[in-house]
Amino acid sequence: MAFLVAVPVPRPPILRRLHFTTTTRASAARTDPLPEELQLVADLRTPHNHIRVADVSRRATGHPLAGARLLLLDGPGNIHSVSFPHCPLTRTYLDVFAALPPLLPRPSLAVLGFGAGSAARALLHFYPDLSVHGWELDPSVIAVARDFFGLSELEKSHADRLVVHVGDALEAEAVPGGFGGVLVDLFANGSVLPELQEAATWRRIGGMVARGGTVMVNCGGGCVEAEEEGRDGEAVKDATLRAMAAAFGDGMVAVMDVDESWVAMTGPAVGAPEEAAAAWKARLPPQLRQYVDVWRPYNGNK
Repeated sequence: MAFLVAVPVPRPPILRRLHFTTTTRASAARTDPLPEELQLVADLRTPHNHIRVADVSRRATGHPLAGARLLLLDGPGNIHSVSFPHCPLTRTYLDVFAALPPLLPRPSLAVLGFGAGSAARALLHFYPDLSVHGWELDPSVIAVARDFFGLSELEKSHADRLVVHVGDALEAEAVPGGFGGVLVDLFANGSVLPELQEAATWRRIGGMVARGGTVMVNCGGGCVEAEEEGRDGEAVKDATLRAMAAAFGDGMVAVMDVDESWVAMTGPAVGAPEEAAAAWKARLPPQLRQYVDVWRPYNGNK
């Protein structure tokens, strides 16, 4: 899900998966109270996360996520997954992820940072030939996803197309070039994973993608509230984009932003002519076509 926001902020959220938090950090970090429009459904701490599940009241007039169920991680309560009843879309950046498959050279995606499966739900709904492999570090996040976000039913109904791996996404065992694309949604302590500010990490992730494939990334931004001092969302976003550009080359990264949330994309679609953009749009369901014309080349500054 490209907006990661703290729950008390009534803006469209960017959801992200918490990658790793030690038991000491999880217990020592502050825990912000939930706003009154959220009803707590589940609350647990693990060696990796402080996990909360909350429902947004349907009566929360004007709230962009009224009626949704949220997966909250980190003390500040950043949103990592969103689920609406009977609807695969989330009204967040996660819906941008669902626009990627028509660009892929083969119908397979790796999702690094699976969370409660919000991205996978939309992908499997709109693309019946697509297979999805997701990686999530914390087994308790997957257990919560199965108990409270319908992941068990999703796995049963798409047993031949959905595989969920519990483990470190950056150590994912995958055949080189085995995926048509990769979605990256990796956060730690409320901030984009530090390894994603290193070009070497992006080269490894790029190695998972087939020739002509694409990597799409939630880069965070000013909307993200980190637990650690010195992890300013804008600065971390900029460092992440610089690392991507160093790994994939000049002119091979494009960006879009909404409400201080940034998503980046690599590959041959960057700088595509109007005809290619029109072809991409034509292959998308109507609900997702708005995400074609919002991309611009990353030039080192924006």
